[in-house]
Amino acid sequence: MMRTFRLIRVAIKSIVKNKMRTMLTMLGIIIGVGAVIVMVAIGQGAQSQIEARIKNLGTNMLVLTAGTSSSGGVSRGAGSFNRLKVEDALKIRNENTFLAAVSPVVVTRTQAVGGQGNWRTTINGVDIDYQIIRDWDVVSGSFFDAVDVRQMKKVVVLGATVAENLFPGQDPIGQRIRLRNVPMTIIGVLARKGQTAQGSDQDDVILVPYTTVQTRLSGWSFIAQILASTYSTQDLDAAQEEIRVLMREAHGLASWEEDDFTIRNQADLTEAAEGTTEVMTLLLASIASISLLVGGIGIMNIMLVSVTERTREIGIRMAVGARGSDVLTQFLIESIVMSILGGFIGVAVGFGGASLLGSVTGWSTEVSPDIVAVAIIFSAGVGIFFGFYPARKAALMNPIDALRYE
Repeated sequence: MMRTFRLIRVAIKSIVKNKMRTMLTMLGIIIGVGAVIVMVAIGQGAQSQIEARIKNLGTNMLVLTAGTSSSGGVSRGAGSFNRLKVEDALKIRNENTFLAAVSPVVVTRTQAVGGQGNWRTTINGVDIDYQIIRDWDVVSGSFFDAVDVRQMKKVVVLGATVAENLFPGQDPIGQRIRLRNVPMTIIGVLARKGQTAQGSDQDDVILVPYTTVQTRLSGWSFIAQILASTYSTQDLDAAQEEIRVLMREAHGLASWEEDDFTIRNQADLTEAAEGTTEVMTLLLASIASISLLVGGIGIMNIMLVSVTERTREIGIRMAVGARGSDVLTQFLIESIVMSILGGFIGVAVGFGGASLLGSVTGWSTEVSPDIVAVAIIFSAGVGIFFGFYPARKAALMNPIDALRYE
């Protein structure tokens, strides 16, 4: 034990004595570790941002769309043949055992005229449960109620983007707008949701009772989708299967016929998004790890130069009783200490670089403790791997030849 501590002390003295060489040796590790942390911070930040946007879509949400029909043996995908009706949504609502809320969604686009001018936007005809499913608060006024839906009232709730463009700096509650020449009264303004993971603006929308949209705006009997949410995340799979059974029954599908609808849940969306960002993070980290490899090669080269410079020192140490294992350990310790020290400095550089990049570009960056630990361990591993050859070369020197070295 005493011998080990003595070797560590000798190694540290050698590192401190040759400051410039030590700094040059650590530089590659510093850059490599810093680059890895910055790249992973970008990837993890993007992943967190996408997850937040998916969660922002709603709570434990299931999305049912008109689904897969085949033409000439080729599947045309979700939405290709619309057979969803309000009756489907009502059947699911009345016969389910896992769902907290269900809402049909009737979608159309038109000009909203009123306030400061006009604004082309998306009209979503929905039921009162839509607010629960999407977890969407109203910041001004109120959401429409069951009576408004039943009586097909001409009332609307504006998304934040629509409210800002039609009524900038004003409270639009009680004001009127026209949708396809149908006058509508504004009863509420929704809280801002921001963009979806695909980059579309969730706030560029007007919500209207679905009965009003069907009878006064679109005239369509079919609906775009049915949204539902479960009481808990654990119920998503069971609810998805239950909806599938109810829909097949509602559409009179035989056992050999494929579903003519598609059901997706929020977990599927999250998993797909996480898979994409994980691949991106891994790719960025792999590219940045090349810097660590270069840094390791730099350590090996400078340690080889150090062995050559200190040949007489090695010979003297062996002449007074040092074993080859002692010389090997000393040089390995020097390499490891420089790598770990470079790793810590690289972590600080990485934190600073990620913070600076985030503030300059506006990107979301996130540094996890796990990647910091991995970076430090990896830098120590680099020190061992690339420091072993120079250390072994020093340990195998003949003391007499080393003493004669000029």
